[in-house]
Amino acid sequence: MINWVKYLLNVERLKDREYEYLFDDSSNELISLDLETTGLNPKKDEILSIGAVKIRENEILLNESLEIFVKPTKKIDKRSIEIHHIRPCDLDSAIDVNEAIKRLLNFIGGRKLVGYYIDFDHKMISKYTKQIIGCKLPNKTIELSSMYYKRKRKTSAYEFVDLKFDTILKELDLPRLYKHDALNDAIMSAMIYLKLKNIPIYKGAYS
Repeated sequence: MINWVKYLLNVERLKDREYEYLFDDSSNELISLDLETTGLNPKKDEILSIGAVKIRENEILLNESLEIFVKPTKKIDKRSIEIHHIRPCDLDSAIDVNEAIKRLLNFIGGRKLVGYYIDFDHKMISKYTKQIIGCKLPNKTIELSSMYYKRKRKTSAYEFVDLKFDTILKELDLPRLYKHDALNDAIMSAMIYLKLKNIPIYKGAYS
């Protein structure tokens, strides 16, 4: 009931009817999404790059992917560069964030979003969609770390489960792509999703 009310409020706040397609979640495709940002605070940090790729059934559609570099409004912090490896010179051809978000919305449509800690990406994008179209990003999300946790076989109810991205890739016997960027991370996230969705949720008893 609460989710339905939130949905209706989001529709009501939409100020540009051109974007009504975002509320149509009937597609059988998913979007694997990843962002590189200047930090981890959606309220003050900015998006530097966007990577997204479509998933259809058990296939990653590499020929239907999106990679955008975004021009920040502030100087990039040196500590931030050490994490995402995006230098100011890498953004010489970057585009304005509003144009980047519009391109992203056109790409994802109403499809569900898959990602590693996707809630953060959703909040970052929603910060801009509220300005551009009047409401938060309405797309539903699928969280990979939660999917993995539910399928990890544990020896006890209190066993620590390492949810680091690289650990999940290793445990699922998936390759780590050489270059660390938003698009490659989105592709690896898509691989994780396809592997996990075919693994049943673990309901084993603990001895």
